[in-house]
Amino acid sequence: MFRVLHLPTTVGGNPQGLSKHLNILGLESKTLVLRKNHYNYPADTILWKENESILFREVKRWAAFLNAFLKYDIIHFNFGTTLFNPPCPYCPGTSLWKGVFRKIYSFYTRILQLIELKTYKWLRKPMFIHYQGDDARQGDYSSKNFEYNIASQVNDSYYNRYSDEFKRTSIRRLGHYCEQIYAVNPDLLHVLPEGSRFIPYSHISLDDWKPIYTQDHSDGPLRIGHAPTNRQGKGTDLFLSSLDELKAEGYSFELVLVEGLSNVEARKRYETIDVLLDQLFAGWYGGLAVEAMALGKPVLVYIREGDLKFIPKEMKDDLPFVQVNPDTIKEGLRKVLDMPRSELLALAKKSREYVEKWHDPLKIAQEIKDDYEKTLRKYNKL
Repeated sequence: MFRVLHLPTTVGGNPQGLSKHLNILGLESKTLVLRKNHYNYPADTILWKENESILFREVKRWAAFLNAFLKYDIIHFNFGTTLFNPPCPYCPGTSLWKGVFRKIYSFYTRILQLIELKTYKWLRKPMFIHYQGDDARQGDYSSKNFEYNIASQVNDSYYNRYSDEFKRTSIRRLGHYCEQIYAVNPDLLHVLPEGSRFIPYSHISLDDWKPIYTQDHSDGPLRIGHAPTNRQGKGTDLFLSSLDELKAEGYSFELVLVEGLSNVEARKRYETIDVLLDQLFAGWYGGLAVEAMALGKPVLVYIREGDLKFIPKEMKDDLPFVQVNPDTIKEGLRKVLDMPRSELLALAKKSREYVEKWHDPLKIAQEIKDDYEKTLRKYNKL
């Protein structure tokens, strides 16, 4: 059986979840990340440790590159980048010397990324890539085409003309070398190359995330959860101000705000909530919403109608969300607070059923495995 390497991040836990279920399907699949983040998603190899010198880190990265092209048959990149992941050469607010160093480092890693891609191509190692959000999302496109968008909420250190153009250049480069491009958010397909494909989040095992239905308790206020990774981009201020207004009107509830915790610690909080507030500007739901629905928690989120052409029609028909936008969030919250607990429980069970149907990691892993096999047959390697 062929061997697969997923790299170089743990963003959303999606690469690690996919790799786990490819192994269940009989492949030898491993994950390599440059560094871990505070969510502490597990990975087979964490390349860089704290307090290591830049030189030593580069030696380790070159060694990992050598191991990748000697050992693995399939290379699967994630978060829109590769082992040699160049940063945008310009970042607003950077000091002169840091700016000079950033430009030099970006140039260096762009050259090495090209060597990396050409080496895999020359060795006939098929490459695949996942885009997961702001690795592809561009502020200028979003502002021009979407009524509600993240770009309207953040400053120019988040999106700017340099980062937008840098992403476009990177997408063109990687699109030239990769056999298939996947997007876990449908809005990304507006800016990804033709032939790119939507594929749902597959980061959790449904056997490990059993539902904990809490909605039918009658001895306390509704527990409303929210876990912003970026308060501006998620619409946190709008959520909080709407909740304050509803509290002033006499509504009773408990807000559970989850920030800065590991995935394991955060999950304990999610298990106690009744509903989740996800996000108001991206136009789709995130990996957190999948986790919440798997636990049996209904989700309030903004779903952009114009992006739904990229997902299966049946999936569109099954969407179980309380759909809100920045103008209707207060009424959406009021609707949930006024909802009979039996009706809320029914929505919780519908949410779990939706995850079982559309975020089954084995089904998604099988779809990707089929893509691997199709490509290997094309290369006469299977």
